[in-house]
Amino acid sequence: ETELAEVEDGKIGPAMEPEMNGSMAGPPISDGKQRLTLDEPVSKTVLRDLNRIWVKMKHVLLMTKSDKNLADWDLWGPLFLCLTLSITLSGGTKEDQAALVFAIVFVIVWCGGGVVTLNALLLGGTISFLQSICVLGYCLAPLNIASIICRFTSNKIAKFVVCVLAFSWATKASVGFMAQLLPAERKLLGVYPVFLFYLTISWMVLMQQ
Repeated sequence: ETELAEVEDGKIGPAMEPEMNGSMAGPPISDGKQRLTLDEPVSKTVLRDLNRIWVKMKHVLLMTKSDKNLADWDLWGPLFLCLTLSITLSGGTKEDQAALVFAIVFVIVWCGGGVVTLNALLLGGTISFLQSICVLGYCLAPLNIASIICRFTSNKIAKFVVCVLAFSWATKASVGFMAQLLPAERKLLGVYPVFLFYLTISWMVLMQQ
């Protein structure tokens, strides 16, 4: 039933004022337990981010057994490695083709990583989209090293050996992490696109002038 309004002093008003509960204030800030970085110097922030990138890159290069570092994803490292690879591969081409090669490498890395990630998610993988992009991006580190080495040698056999080693290195580092997050009966379907992804990039490194 609706409440009847009562008449007081010739004015009609509600019989009872509704009581307002709650507070407009946000949640209390924990006393020192939550790490605030807004007031720290920019140099300290940059050094901390660079240290995180180095830890993840070292994890890929040394292929350590602990995967907790790669689980804490970021995109700064993959972006840096992608730009380095694009610059290295485009640097040895003709001046009028450098921009095109740079764009092709950049698009292949990010779009290829997105396709591989989407495939893993459709197969029922428990990995997040950005986490997968992070892993695939950091595992470009061996191919970056191979592209730099190939810039300074013209021996085709040496280039081939370096690219094969870098391809195996990158594939093993990424597959070792992603295979754990895929259903057992679908691991092969999830790993196969990773193989093609790094094979394509390795071929581009091998074919650079």
